[in-house]
Amino acid sequence: MNSLDNCINFLLTGAQHAVFQYMKKNLSQFDITPIQYGVLGCIWEFDMHNPKDIAAHLGVENSTISGILERMENKGLIRRMIDSTDRRFIHIELTDLSKELEIPVRTVVTEVDRNVMAQFGEEEAKSLKDMLRKIESQEM
Repeated sequence: MNSLDNCINFLLTGAQHAVFQYMKKNLSQFDITPIQYGVLGCIWEFDMHNPKDIAAHLGVENSTISGILERMENKGLIRRMIDSTDRRFIHIELTDLSKELEIPVRTVVTEVDRNVMAQFGEEEAKSLKDMLRKIESQEM
């Protein structure tokens, strides 16, 4: 029988929570949350502008992304443009503020990643990331 301390669900959840809190603390200077960084990252890195594509990439529900986008719009980070020919289609556009934040936010995220992974050697860090990707892509 597997003890709670060895249960993969709780080990992953605990590790994710620790990293999330560290990321949240470091992103707070920009008044963005880790999930809002994820949305901005999808646009900055992959040129995604459709909420459904962003939700799928981040692994969140479409209903969840709507609330995230609304809060981001209220902060002046994005604009949601409704297609005049098909009101079901929404296009996400960056604002000047979010464009200005790209370099400083990416710098902080890189530093957070470096600090979290500093406890591992280069091969260990690569292996950990590979294992996490394998778990993420596994059909269960």
